[in-house]
Amino acid sequence: MTQFSANLGFLWTNLSLPDAIRAAHEAGFRAVECHWPYDTPTDDILEALTETGLSMLGLNTRRGDVEAGDNGLSALPDRVEEARVAIDEAIAYAAAINCGAVHVMAGFASGPEAEATFVENLTYACAQAAPHGITILIEPLNHYDAPGYLLQTTAQAKDIIGKVGAENIKLMFDCYHVQLMEGDLSHRLKDLLPLVGHIQFAGVPARGRPDVGEVNFMHIFDRVDSLGWTQPLGAEYKPGGPTENTLGWMRYALADA
Repeated sequence: MTQFSANLGFLWTNLSLPDAIRAAHEAGFRAVECHWPYDTPTDDILEALTETGLSMLGLNTRRGDVEAGDNGLSALPDRVEEARVAIDEAIAYAAAINCGAVHVMAGFASGPEAEATFVENLTYACAQAAPHGITILIEPLNHYDAPGYLLQTTAQAKDIIGKVGAENIKLMFDCYHVQLMEGDLSHRLKDLLPLVGHIQFAGVPARGRPDVGEVNFMHIFDRVDSLGWTQPLGAEYKPGGPTENTLGWMRYALADA
C-alpha cells in the first residue's frame, strides 16, 4: 500500500519544524523529510517525532554560501574541507534524530576534476555514515531549476554510485527532476529501483501539487507499488498556499489504494 512522506522544506513552511511535523501527522502522512533543519535543536525534532510516531527519512547537507550562489559544496575541488564539515554536520544531526538518510549536495561544477572530487567526498561521507546506519543519497537536479549543477541525469548518478562502490550510497529518484530531464518515469523506476534509496514527486512542470501537470501520478504511485516499493514516497512540491488546501491528491490516492 502506498504511503507518503511530507517534505517540510516545501510543506507547512509557515510553521516551526516541530509544528510542521505535527501538522504532517495530523494530515495523514506516515513520515517526514526536510531540507536544512540545522537552526532547530535536535531535541525539539525528537520530541515532535516521538509524539507523532513519525520518522524523519532524510535531510540535506548545507548548500554553502547561498547569497553567493552556492547550491552544494561536495563537487567543488577548492572547497573540500568546507564540504566535509557540512557532511559531518549533516551526519551528526541525522544520527541525533534517528534520520535514515543524508542527501549530499554536489553544487555548481563541471568536468572530470569536479566529478572526481564528488566521488572522493561521497566515499568519505559513506564511511562516516556507515557506523550510524545512515544512507548517503545523491540527486540529479534538472537544468531549468539548477543550471550548472554537476549531477543532472540518472545515468550520471548510476556511474558515480558505481565509482564510490559503497553499500550505503543510493539514488534519490525525484520524479519531478527526472521527468524534466529524461521522461519515461515508469521504465526508469523499474530499471533503477535496485539503486534507489528514496523517491520524491511533484507536479511537472510547475513543481506544484501532483494532481496538476503533465504526469499522471496516480499511475506512478500504482507503478511504484507494483514494483514492490514499500517506503513512503516524498511529497516535495510547492503548495502555493495553505498546505492543507492542496492534499486532495493524497486523500484520493489513499482511498484508491
